[in-house]
Amino acid sequence: MVLKAVCVLKGAGDVVGTVYFQQEGDSAPVKVTGEISGLTPGDHGFHVHAFGDNTNGCISAGPHFNPHNKNHAGPNDEERHVGDLGNVTAGADNVARISITDRMLTLTGPLSIIGRTMVIHEKADDLGKGNNEESLKTGNAGGRLACGVIGITQ
Repeated sequence: MVLKAVCVLKGAGDVVGTVYFQQEGDSAPVKVTGEISGLTPGDHGFHVHAFGDNTNGCISAGPHFNPHNKNHAGPNDEERHVGDLGNVTAGADNVARISITDRMLTLTGPLSIIGRTMVIHEKADDLGKGNNEESLKTGNAGGRLACGVIGITQ
């Protein structure tokens, strides 16, 4: 059974995008694809946040999705937040093209990311290696440029 989800990202400025999620079964990794435009060239932190609440803009999405109470890290680290997807890179055309496969995300069960918020950040995520307390929470990725709630699609 193939499970699919989508997230439409919108922010206060020109940053917009659509992100697609696909999982081939309960224990399979999740494939994340899509594009985000309006970004400054370079790396931008890309995370699943805890709440599907955008009532106060992206800030009401809460912290990174972290059900196991781990420190922030990179997507390939063993100990990390479930929502830690590292960085996406915008080119000179101000567009980040996303192609990620992640083993910790799931679209099923109690740790599903369905109904949570995807956020694209202002700065690069230091993947928890910034040698300060904020790095272990957020990766020092800065402000939230755009966000959207992850929803089920066909």
